[in-house]
Amino acid sequence: TDPAMADITYIEPLNLERMAQIIEKERPDAILPNLGGQSGLNLSSELAKAGILDKFGVKVIGVEIDAIERGEDRIAFKETMAKLGIEVPKSTAVYSVDDAETVASELGYPVVVRPAYTMGGTGGGLVYNVEELRAVASRGIAASLIGQILIEESVLGWEELELEVVRDAKNQMITVCFIENVDAMGVHTGDSYCTAPMLTISEELQKKLQDYSYRIVEAIRVIGGTNIQFAHDPKTGRVVVIEINPRTSRSSALASKATGFPIALISAKLACGLTLDEIPYWRDGTLDRYTPSGDYVVVKFPRWGFEKFRGVQDKLGTQMKAVGEVMSIGKTYKEALQKAIRSLENGRYGLGFAKDFNKRSLSELMGLLREATSERQFIMYEALRKGASIDEIHALTHIKPWFIQQMKQLVDREEKILEYRGRMLPDELLIAAKKDGFADKYLSKLLAVPEKDIRQARVGLGMVETWEPVPVSGVENQAYYFSTYNRSSGGAKVGTQQSIKQDKKDSISQGSSQRKVMVLGGGPNRIGQGIEFDYCCVHAALSLRAMGYSTIMVNCNPETVSTDYDTSDRLYFEPLTVEDVLSIYEEEQPEGVIVQFGGQTPLNIARELADAGVKILGTSVDAIDLAEDRDRFRMMMEKMKIPMPESGMASSLEQAREVAGKIGYPLMVRPSYVLGGRGMEVIFDQEMLERYVLAAVDVTPERPILIDRFLDNALEMEADALSDGIEAFVPAVMEHIELAGIHSGDSACVIPPVSIPERHIETIKEYTQRIARELQVVGLMNMQYALAEDKVYVLEANPRASRTVPLVSKVCNISMASIATELMMKKSLADMALSEKKIPHFGVKESVFPFNMFPEVDPLLGPEMRSTGEVLGLADSFGMAFYKAEEAAKSTLPDKGTVLITVAGKDHSGVLSMARQFLDMGFEIKATRGTQEFLADNGIRSELILKLHEGRPNIDDAIKNGQIQLVINTPIGKASQYDDSYIRKAAIKYKVPYITTIAAASAAAKGIAAHSKGRSGVRSLQEYHRDIR
Repeated sequence: TDPAMADITYIEPLNLERMAQIIEKERPDAILPNLGGQSGLNLSSELAKAGILDKFGVKVIGVEIDAIERGEDRIAFKETMAKLGIEVPKSTAVYSVDDAETVASELGYPVVVRPAYTMGGTGGGLVYNVEELRAVASRGIAASLIGQILIEESVLGWEELELEVVRDAKNQMITVCFIENVDAMGVHTGDSYCTAPMLTISEELQKKLQDYSYRIVEAIRVIGGTNIQFAHDPKTGRVVVIEINPRTSRSSALASKATGFPIALISAKLACGLTLDEIPYWRDGTLDRYTPSGDYVVVKFPRWGFEKFRGVQDKLGTQMKAVGEVMSIGKTYKEALQKAIRSLENGRYGLGFAKDFNKRSLSELMGLLREATSERQFIMYEALRKGASIDEIHALTHIKPWFIQQMKQLVDREEKILEYRGRMLPDELLIAAKKDGFADKYLSKLLAVPEKDIRQARVGLGMVETWEPVPVSGVENQAYYFSTYNRSSGGAKVGTQQSIKQDKKDSISQGSSQRKVMVLGGGPNRIGQGIEFDYCCVHAALSLRAMGYSTIMVNCNPETVSTDYDTSDRLYFEPLTVEDVLSIYEEEQPEGVIVQFGGQTPLNIARELADAGVKILGTSVDAIDLAEDRDRFRMMMEKMKIPMPESGMASSLEQAREVAGKIGYPLMVRPSYVLGGRGMEVIFDQEMLERYVLAAVDVTPERPILIDRFLDNALEMEADALSDGIEAFVPAVMEHIELAGIHSGDSACVIPPVSIPERHIETIKEYTQRIARELQVVGLMNMQYALAEDKVYVLEANPRASRTVPLVSKVCNISMASIATELMMKKSLADMALSEKKIPHFGVKESVFPFNMFPEVDPLLGPEMRSTGEVLGLADSFGMAFYKAEEAAKSTLPDKGTVLITVAGKDHSGVLSMARQFLDMGFEIKATRGTQEFLADNGIRSELILKLHEGRPNIDDAIKNGQIQLVINTPIGKASQYDDSYIRKAAIKYKVPYITTIAAASAAAKGIAAHSKGRSGVRSLQEYHRDIR
C-alpha cells in the first residue's frame, strides 16, 4: 500500500460496499483477484454476484469467477473431481448441524469439518465424537461465507503432499515445486513443517500427482499459480485430492523462495495475456520448458505464539495456529533442518535440551507424542536419546521412518559430542558436526566452551561456510545464495551460476568496485514483530540502491518482500545468528551493517557483532544498550530533568518486595530485552507480585525484572522521530485510544491526536528531540509517553524502527525508513529540508487479533501484545476514521439496535456521556445491575439484564439470540468472585462487535454518529497526501 507502488492506492475496508464505491469512481478495465489470498477471491465472487462487475464492465483476469466456485465451493469442487475421475475423500456438504450429525454417523468417526470459502482452516477441525462435532460444525457454518461445511472422511496419518503449478491461456502447464509435508495429514499445512523437493516420494508417484494436478487446473481453468494438496496412503497407495487454492498462497510464497521462481510476478504477466512460451528463461529459452532444478534441500518450519495466550492448549489440528514461519536451505536434509531450528529465534540453536524434555522419562515423552503439538520435534529428539525406536515413534506420529532415521543420526552425533564436555572436540568430530548442521552456539552449549573458541577451532581447520547459488528462473546471474558446510565437489567460495571457482580472490564478493552495505532482516513473523519491520528493510535496500550502494540482504522469512531476489543486489537466505552473519560479513566486507530495521532480532546480536569487529551503521550499540538498561536510562532522564515513572530492577523476590515498597502499587513489571511486551503484567498487590516473580523464568542479575510505577488512567502517546545525531524531526505524535496499560501494539491509535492539549504535544516533541540528541540517535527512534495528572512522563525510548513506521509514513506522506537510511549514510537532517506540516485528515490504526482461533481465551487487552496484524482507517473526521478502521478489522459497528453496557465500578464515571450519545442515536441500552443503577441515578434509562450466575434469560442467551448488537464490557478484575470473561468469549463466537475499554467505547460512539450522517466517499492515498500542506 505504499503510494509509490501503484498509480492509485486505496487503503479502504475490503468489503462489497467500499469496493463498489472504488469501482464506480475509478472505472477499471479489469480486476485481478488471485493475488490477494482468500480475501481477494471471496470479494471478487461477491462483486460478481452483486452484479457490480457487469454494471461497470469490469473484466476478471487470472481466474474466472465460476472457477473460484469450482475450486472453493466444496460441492462444485467434488463434482469437478468426479468428472475427472480423481478421488477425493468421501464427504458430503451440509448447511446445518443436524445434517452434519447424520453424515458423520454414516462415514464413521473421526471426521474432518471443512468450511467453504475460508482460509487457514478457519472454523474447521478434526472431531472424534458427536459432542465435538456439534461445537465445530456450528462454528464452521458461522465462519463460512455461504454457511456451508463439508463433513469428510478422515485421512489422518496419510502423507500430505503439495504441488505448485502454473498454467497459461494456451493451456501450457509447468510444475514449479514439489512439497512434502513431514507431518502427516491431520495437521494443517500451515502448521506442519515441510521439505522441497520431496525427499521420500518415488518418481512414479510424483509423476502421477503432476498428471492429476495438470488435469485439475485445466478443468478449473486457472491462469497463473495454483496450489494443490494431496493425501497418499502409504499402505494401500490410494491418492486423494484434498483441496486446491486457485490463487497465490502461503505455499506459493514458499515455493517461489525455494526455487527462485517468482510465482506472483509470472501469474500477473499471464493474467495480462502473456503465455509461458513468450516469457524468457535463461536456461532453456522460454518458461514453458521450466523444470525445478537445484542441488539443495529446503525446510520450512512454522513459528507459533501459544505462550501469548493463557489457557490455550498447545495442540495442532486442521485449523491453522502458526503466526509465522522460517525457511532454510542446506545441501542435506540434516543441515537444512538444523538451520531452520536456529532461524526460529525462540532461543534454541539445536533440537536437544528444549524446555525440560531431557529430564522427563521415556514413557512421559512417548505420552506427549500422542497428540501433535508445536514442540513435537523437540520431544521426538529427546525420546530418541532415551532409546525410543524409529518404529515406535512412527506409530505415534505417522512421520515417515526416513525423517526419524535422519533425526536419530543427529541424536547419535550429539551423544558423541557430549562425551567431550568441557574441552574441544577432536578435528574429525568437529568437521562431522558442522557438516550435520550443528551451530557454533549450540556446540558451545553442549561442550560448555566459549562460542568464539569453537569458531576459532573450525576456522583453523578450514571449516568455513561456503556459498552456493539458488537458480533464479528469470535472470541468469542473480545473486541469491545459501551457505553450507558441505562443499560441492567443485569447491565453492561461489562464482556465478556457470563457474564455481575455488580461488579466494574469485569469491562471490569480488568483481564489483561498488560500495556495499548489509541490511539485517527481522526473521520470522511472530506476535510483536511482523511485516512492519520488513517494510523498513525493503525501503532501506531501495534507498541504498538509489544512493549508488550495492545492498546485501540477510533474512530467513519466506513471507517477506526483503527475501525477493530483486529487492537487494545480493540476497543471503540465512538464519540471523552471529555465526551466519559474521561469515557473510567476512565474505562480503561491506562498509557497515544496518541493524535498526529488523525489530529486536538484529539488536539482540548487535553487541556480539560489534565486538567481533563489525561496523554497525546508525545509532551506536552503546546507545541501544543504554536505552534498554532501565537504571542507566532513568539516571539519564534525571540528569535531563525529564519526568519518568519511578522504577527499579530486581533479580530476586527480596529485591522485588523492596522496590515495590518504595514505589507503591499498582506496578508494571516486565523482563528486560523483550519485544511485544512478552511477560509484562500490571500488578495490584504483593500476592500478585510474589506469584509473578516465582513464575518468571531465568531471572538473573544479567536479566533482571524491571518494575515501574503504573500510571493508572493515563493517556498514552508515542512519537517516531528521525535524527542525525544532532537534530531530530518528529513528523507526528500518535495518541493511543486505549489508556496506558494496554500494549502499544494492541491499542488503537490516531494521528493527529484528538484529545491532547497542544502544549503537551509541544512538550513531547521537545523531549523527543532532546533525548535523540543525548543518545546521539542516527536514523529512527520511537518514544512512548504517558499523560497523567496534566504531566507528560517518558515511558521508554527505542532507538530503532518501530512497528508504527509504516503507519506514520502513510498518514503523513513521509518515507521514514528511506530518510533514516540516508541519515545513516552520513546525510544531515538539514539536507532533507523537512518541515512540520498540518495533517488535515485522520488516520486510525486498529489491531487485528486471532481470538476466533482460540475460543477458550479471554480476549482482554493488557500489557502483553497479542495482535497478529493491523488495519488503517482514513477519513476527514476522527469518528469516521475510527468507524472505517473497525470495519476494516471485520468488526463493523452497528447503526441501530441494542448496546449491552456492563462495566466495573471504577469505570462508571466515563460511561455517562457515551450512554447518552447512544440513546440520542436511537439505540436501546441493556445494562447489568450495578451499571443500570448508576445510569438510573444519573437519569439515563436502560433495561436490566441478568449475569450468568443470576438466572435466565441472561447475557449469554441475549448474545446467542442476536438481541445484542454491541457489547461494552470492562473487566471487573480481581474484585469479583464471578468471572465475566464468558461475555467477551460469547461476543467473539457470535460475531458481535465488543469493546473492553471506556476510551474505545466513546470512540465507537463518535464513529457511529459520524456514519449515521451518511457514508463517507472513498479517496485514494494520493488524494489524501495532496491535501497535506
